[in-house]
Amino acid sequence: MDILTWIVLGLVAGILGKFLLPGKDPFGWIMTILLGIGGAFFGGWVGGLLGMDTAVGGLNLASIVTATAGAILLLIIFRIIKR
Repeated sequence: MDILTWIVLGLVAGILGKFLLPGKDPFGWIMTILLGIGGAFFGGWVGGLLGMDTAVGGLNLASIVTATAGAILLLIIFRIIKR
């Protein structure tokens, strides 16, 4: 997958993740993109452990849902650690 696609997917997933899980987080745009990209990897890994076919590839609905779910999980983990 092209690096630009990963950045766009990360941006979309990070924004959706923060929108669906609002709160006080000191993230700027770069951290939001990194959260989304990390969420894509994390969501794909967790989905693979659960036996789901969640390969993240390209900008499609399945990739966005997987990356957003991963971003939300990372945000929850970040908030737990931050406390």
